[in-house]
Amino acid sequence: MEIVVFGAGALGSMVGGILAREHHVTLVARDPHARRIAGQGLRVVGELDAHTRPRATTAPTPEDLTCDLVLVTVKAYDTDEAARTLATGDPELVCSLSNGLTEETLAGHLGDRVLAGSATYGAELVGPGEVRCTGVGRIHVGEFADERLDGDEAGGASRRAERVAAAFREAGLDCTADPEMPRRRWEKLAVNAGINAVTALARVPNGALADAPGRAVAHRAARETARVARSQGLDLADDEAVAAVDTVVRETAANRSSMRQDVESGSRTEVDAINGAVVDRGTAAGIDTPTNRTMADLLGTWERERIEE
Repeated sequence: MEIVVFGAGALGSMVGGILAREHHVTLVARDPHARRIAGQGLRVVGELDAHTRPRATTAPTPEDLTCDLVLVTVKAYDTDEAARTLATGDPELVCSLSNGLTEETLAGHLGDRVLAGSATYGAELVGPGEVRCTGVGRIHVGEFADERLDGDEAGGASRRAERVAAAFREAGLDCTADPEMPRRRWEKLAVNAGINAVTALARVPNGALADAPGRAVAHRAARETARVARSQGLDLADDEAVAAVDTVVRETAANRSSMRQDVESGSRTEVDAINGAVVDRGTAAGIDTPTNRTMADLLGTWERERIEE
């Protein structure tokens, strides 16, 4: 399979590096990361181990983007710009592994080629050309809207999601074609809302949320997300959202969340696309989301102060 990973930071590099065991992979990344990979290959260390040689570039051409699959792993706030770039090529399928509800933005530029994805693998960049897998998780891919495509069986995953999942499994990644992706992406949002902002504000690893008081805050954020999801017609119960948070906390206990990494590096966070999205959609539906609002406001205050400096 010809695969492009667009936005190859920590997660994108790890997934792309493993996929390169079996597929033709191009990583779209920043220098010096891209330059090191182009010259010496990419090393994946930690819970997974691989040394592969995907192609790497900082400026993909339309020809590069005419491929079987693009995996989008950019920060949520860069999704619109990524979608505009991808539309200069002709990818057969585009699957988002980014945080937040980014699929609608991608579909606005790329139409019905877009799939949704979620990944609980942990990853951190060690340095140019090297990424550490901090936890082995699972990947789910599927249609992000409740629509059947011609030839798909009722109640099952779409054929194109099955194709993507099979390519991932061929390279050794745990991946499932998920017929419940519309619901799962809201479950993913509940997990991110419950873990990312709390760990970023408290500067703690994910495992610290296994106990009070962090656990209680994470659970409140997840329950608020579930209530908003139900207002959107998704069947996500409060206890299911809370259980999903607890599962990811347990499976990624040693991980630093992506938002904590952003705060510690002084970078912009994805809080607007995660907790902020819960607040915005809750407000539109007349649902109060005080926990998510407080965390979004606190991190937003930090970001404005950092930008002013």
